[in-house]
Amino acid sequence: MIARNYTAAFFFIILSAILMSCTPEACFEETNAYLKATFYSNDTKEKKTPDSLTVKGIGIMENLYDRESGIQPGLFPLDASGETCSFMIKINDVTDTVSFHYTSYPHLISKECGYTFYHRLDTFFCKNDSFYIYRSSDNITTANEENIRIFY
Repeated sequence: MIARNYTAAFFFIILSAILMSCTPEACFEETNAYLKATFYSNDTKEKKTPDSLTVKGIGIMENLYDRESGIQPGLFPLDASGETCSFMIKINDVTDTVSFHYTSYPHLISKECGYTFYHRLDTFFCKNDSFYIYRSSDNITTANEENIRIFY
């Protein structure tokens, strides 16, 4: 009887170890590489959160931000299958269209999270020069790193 209990316990331990080893690991890392834009006052040159921010991707149906406040930084998704993305940006009452030209390349995040696309920012411009944009970093990754500064 005792041998049977040890055998059952041993079998249960082995079965538990096998089942736990087959469980996939969870991904806890950021997997989207967004262009990160920090907002600054054009007058004081200090970091300043807009009172109202609306961002709509050209060719995207829904708004990324719709008259939202407290956004700092703004996250802009780039299309890895293209080389250009344009966004209509309205900060407070000023509207302009900003276009970004970039190159994309695959990057392995981890075994659990798989691959994502990183981008290298080539050029950008405002259609009406309503905002001044300063490039902080060309590398658009999953790191929490500012890529551009938008002065309004």
